[in-house]
Amino acid sequence: KLLTLLYRPERHSRVGRSATACPPMAPPPLVARFKTDLEKAVLLQNFERRGWVRGGADEGDWHFYWASVHSVRQLFNPESGYRLSDHQLINHFPNHYELTRKDLMVKNIKRYRKEVEKLYTEAQLAREAGGIERATAGFIAPQLPDERVDLDFLPTTFLLPADYSLFVEEFRKDPTQMWIMKPTSKAQGKGIFIINKLTQIKRWATAKPNAPHVAPEAYVISRYILDPLLIGGKKFDLRIYALVSCYRPLKVHVHRQGFARFCAYKYSNDVTAIDNEYIHLTNVAIQKHADDYNATHGGKLSLKNLRLHLEAVYGLERVEKLFEEIGWIIVHSLKAVQSVIINDRHCFEVYGYDIMIDNALKPWLIEVNASPSLSASTETDRALKLSLISDVLDIVMPPDFLETGKGTRPQQDDGRAAAASKRDVSNMELLYDESVELEAERQRREVEARRAGLKTSGKIGSLRNGVFR
Repeated sequence: KLLTLLYRPERHSRVGRSATACPPMAPPPLVARFKTDLEKAVLLQNFERRGWVRGGADEGDWHFYWASVHSVRQLFNPESGYRLSDHQLINHFPNHYELTRKDLMVKNIKRYRKEVEKLYTEAQLAREAGGIERATAGFIAPQLPDERVDLDFLPTTFLLPADYSLFVEEFRKDPTQMWIMKPTSKAQGKGIFIINKLTQIKRWATAKPNAPHVAPEAYVISRYILDPLLIGGKKFDLRIYALVSCYRPLKVHVHRQGFARFCAYKYSNDVTAIDNEYIHLTNVAIQKHADDYNATHGGKLSLKNLRLHLEAVYGLERVEKLFEEIGWIIVHSLKAVQSVIINDRHCFEVYGYDIMIDNALKPWLIEVNASPSLSASTETDRALKLSLISDVLDIVMPPDFLETGKGTRPQQDDGRAAAASKRDVSNMELLYDESVELEAERQRREVEARRAGLKTSGKIGSLRNGVFR
């Protein structure tokens, strides 16, 4: 109907005009249809700014779906029979939990650490034993990094009840050490407690669950970081947002506008304060109930201001090294699940990384969140999360995403979508692009092969999973 009104014969008659005087008008641009399980302002405002419209009643009537993990589980269930079309995008990979469930994260990182150690040892032995002779025999040894890859970023952790005996053995090496217990599949600080005696664990293990004949809930238990870096005497951790647009090859961006979350009370590792969650747990869901909670800033400090403070105290070089190490923690944790994640091309993931820094400026990975909170506790928080979602959409939904699709054409184009597509992705930084690394490795091997007099087909295998930089 719209095209009929625009092209009325009396307005576009060719009588008395050249045939090329009035070229046909281009059809209006396609408009994305969205669906969301979370009615959050930071999402809806970003959709509206782009001129997107909410999908219809049909469950498949959408191009972009910001889904809950429950919906993703149902959507990708083979029994559902649902198949995503070429121009549909969803915000979780099918088995994202391989990194975001605490027990699976620990298992995958431990396995990855062993694989990397084995690769390094094999490559080192090949270099020492083979050298030029093996290269001339047709063996191209992988390139070694200048030093062994540091994967010691996860505090000593055990799975309970499965690893109870191993934990007891470790506990007895240092009975004064405190340990922190967390349920494997809960968030916002729920179910977390700290122990310093084996009897406390035994009480947990023998506690009867609510339902009869049900095994105790699975937990992870980690060595508690007794010497965290403090600012103003208070403990804090970092929340850093990472966007994974593809797992194979791995491509990850980080958002520059992360923040530090502070406890309301000053830190103490005295055993008398072991149960005070306002001293030990940085979760906003917990801290907002403290008497000293400051609703103006929400107990948060921007990553930019935190970095300026650290540079003033410790110097630029040490702080740059710290943040480089944090970047590698993100990359290696993603590589740890790269081989097990289902790399569906319709998916992307926004992870919320929780990083703790100790007083030696060493970063530690605490956990990774699949659905970082989009609720805003302050005006600054709201602006940050608006920016985060905007920058995510700019990357995963480029202007040409729907060019060949079957989107809905709007009744009028007010220019909002076009304006949104022209914005710079100003707060996203490309942290790691494995395709660049793999191409560089392929070229290096071609050069080595030519030097060794080998004939190459241009398809020389790259180092396994690109685990060496």
